[in-house]
Amino acid sequence: MRIFNKPDTPIPEVHLLSNGRYHVMVTNAGGGYSRWKELALTRWREDSTCDNWGTFGYIRDVATGEFWSTAYQPTLKQPKHYEATFSEGRAEFRRRDNDFDTYTEIVVSPEDDIELRRIRITNHSRTRRTIDITSYAEVVLASSAADAIHPAFSNLFVQTEIIDRQQAILCTRRPRSPDEQPPWMLHLMTVHGTDIEEISYETDRMQFIGRGNTLADPQALQKPMAGSAALSGSEGSVLDPIVAIRCRITLDPGKTATIDMFSGIADTRDAALRLVEKYHDQHLADRVFDLAWTHCQVVLAQLDATETDAQLYGQLAGSVIYANASLRAGASVLIKNRRGQSGLWGYAISGDLPIVLLQIGDLAHIDLVRQLIQAHMYWRMKGLSVDLMIWNEDRAGYRQLLQEKIIGLVSTSVEAHVMDQPGGIFVRSTEQIPNEDRILFQSVAHAIISDRQGTLAEQIIGRTPPEVRVPTFQPTQSHLAEPLAAAELPHRDLILFNGLGGFTPDGREYVITTAHGKVTPAPWVNVLANPHFGSVVSENGLAYTWSENAHEFRLTPWYNDPVSDSSGEAFYLRDEESGRFWSPTPLPSRGAGSYVSRHGFGYSVFEHTEGTIHSELLVYVALDASVKFSVLKVRNESGATRRLSATGYAEWVLGDLRPKSAMHVITEIDSNSGALFARNAYSTEFS
Repeated sequence: MRIFNKPDTPIPEVHLLSNGRYHVMVTNAGGGYSRWKELALTRWREDSTCDNWGTFGYIRDVATGEFWSTAYQPTLKQPKHYEATFSEGRAEFRRRDNDFDTYTEIVVSPEDDIELRRIRITNHSRTRRTIDITSYAEVVLASSAADAIHPAFSNLFVQTEIIDRQQAILCTRRPRSPDEQPPWMLHLMTVHGTDIEEISYETDRMQFIGRGNTLADPQALQKPMAGSAALSGSEGSVLDPIVAIRCRITLDPGKTATIDMFSGIADTRDAALRLVEKYHDQHLADRVFDLAWTHCQVVLAQLDATETDAQLYGQLAGSVIYANASLRAGASVLIKNRRGQSGLWGYAISGDLPIVLLQIGDLAHIDLVRQLIQAHMYWRMKGLSVDLMIWNEDRAGYRQLLQEKIIGLVSTSVEAHVMDQPGGIFVRSTEQIPNEDRILFQSVAHAIISDRQGTLAEQIIGRTPPEVRVPTFQPTQSHLAEPLAAAELPHRDLILFNGLGGFTPDGREYVITTAHGKVTPAPWVNVLANPHFGSVVSENGLAYTWSENAHEFRLTPWYNDPVSDSSGEAFYLRDEESGRFWSPTPLPSRGAGSYVSRHGFGYSVFEHTEGTIHSELLVYVALDASVKFSVLKVRNESGATRRLSATGYAEWVLGDLRPKSAMHVITEIDSNSGALFARNAYSTEFS
């Protein structure tokens, strides 16, 4: 087994659970995905930094309003104790918060296409405590690719249904033709060891998170609502579907309650309801753990592998799922690549799947080939599709013998039928691969294993990405700064004012004023563009930028999220004496006072005063060049000298989707101008 005592490892550590059809990936912080065959059930994006996608559980103390997660994500609250344990067929999380011990187990049933997340909560305080337990997952019911391309459009076809008498939610996708029979997803919560005092449901993401909030601090968990346990009960054709169930329970001192959260899928509504009915029985729920353990032993026997082998392959899967520098080629190789995805096609590899590259040149290390073939089989059985490329690098005259040995190992394995197939195994001799293609393969491989670097375990265990050292900021003020008072806003005479915004008398600008708890119900955007280049901004700040084509050639990511209004571009201001920081735009780091957003033809302006520091950010696109200007003006309105810093931030895409292009983006700093440059050789348009 693998045990982790902290959630914030350099890269997410992953664990794969599956029955061959229903697949769950979970990280040591509690993120991950749920998939059924080729269908994504829950929303997930490859993001090794945030790792905030998946199925989550919240716990809230009703008396105090404090809340935390059953794992680490998504609230990011630091517990007194934290432990994640990955054993074959099971993931476990332990944490202690506010005199509560939480123990979570996650398994996948081999009998039905369901996952069970069992949460045991123990009250270690000396008083009776009332708590709310809330589940959360974003519903997809489509392929991951379709959801990533246009999530807002994909969401429109999902329908939700609350089955109150069975404490469950059903979801399905409206069929596009009379012959289509879409499957039904189910989500169920049961409680054992105490009585449910109140239960409620939510299937509308906007209602749960709230405009401008995130899952770290959603509207449904915030303190003003602490006295109310009920979720809104929205259902039907909601614009942004989720499944969330909340149960309120009371625990006496020293007592433990067990909460079972089930998610699953069935071919028909009736079949889904039968699963809901079945897993209300605690004995059948308990049986899932025994069946999952037995199934894993059978799988290991089929693979002729030990649990140690499986844990090693699971650890390597972390580099496959979350691209990182620990097992990739060095920067000296990456910067040499000048070929794109089409360069892989001549080798029967599409480039759409993660690539693992094994370099072997010595027949004495042939066991490394056997292990990687076994790992490939393990991943495939866990629902992880990978292209395994094996390079024969023998230069001592025994190349053909080594080639025959490699082919023999593949041909006699279970993986023989996927040789030279998508998601399969590809064996090539390096003497037949031009140098520029070798650089290409090394550049795009998520993991490179070489027989010159020792055993597989030696290459995987303990390998972490190079540490990026950022100097720790030390405020010069030893005392805490006084709370900032909201600055008085100048009075504006606006036409058609609706409480948040209105037009200036000359009609040239639309002016919006927002503050904490006072936001627009949906994004108010301004498109700034010339015929070849453009950007979108909302009343909350910068959104994204593109060149030529707003979908295919994005410079920064378009999250298409009207709820949280996430962005890959931002500015920050920081007081270098107190350490206090904020954004000159409402997001991502809202300051203490109000913000004024002024949108005109071809430009937007954001005004804000934080204490005695006034800022104005003007954003516009050049009429005749592919350039966006962000002009930040800062004015000190106090009677003392102030030390401030301004930081600009951008997440590079240089393609259509950031998870596809991020590992291929090369950045460099020009020593003369100080400018930061980025290119993506893997994309012809951005090379």
